[in-house]
Amino acid sequence: MLRRLFFAIASASACALAACSPALNWRSVSIPEAGLTLSLPCKPEHATRPVDLGRGPVELAMTGCEADGATFAVSHLLLADPSQAGATLDVWRAAVRGRMQAEPPDGPHARFVPARALDLPQSVRMAARGRAPDGSAVAAEAVWFARLEGTQARLYHAVVYTREPHRTRGEAVAGTFFDALVLQP
Repeated sequence: MLRRLFFAIASASACALAACSPALNWRSVSIPEAGLTLSLPCKPEHATRPVDLGRGPVELAMTGCEADGATFAVSHLLLADPSQAGATLDVWRAAVRGRMQAEPPDGPHARFVPARALDLPQSVRMAARGRAPDGSAVAAEAVWFARLEGTQARLYHAVVYTREPHRTRGEAVAGTFFDALVLQP
């Protein structure tokens, strides 16, 4: 009996540390065209659409899912001029903040530069609070980064959206999500 109780407590602690819950079934997902591997807590869906981030229209590819009241998504696009990667990441971040009517940031953003990514000042992790399209409160934990791909640059954005009351849990789950972003050689 004592052995089972110890096992149950150890399992619960491990799940808490790994930001898992019965609703989060983490699985490895590869996005070959983006040279990226990640973990998602649910079965991913994929979509593409044209966007204009100030440099003319480009195809934005998205992979994401919803689980346990949170939305997990990774987007990427190919930019013809690598010298514009940093400026485009800034525009992309501003567009996301604007779309969610985000409150002003509390301070500077933390750097986020995974292995094999370009070391750009605009490669950051951001926390924001704002409004979802339906007007309800939403919290976002997001990262932006880039890498060279031949003579072009591939830009990435990963985000976890949660309802405002779950912000602390969202930060822990986002950490698990972001830590699993791996750029392939």
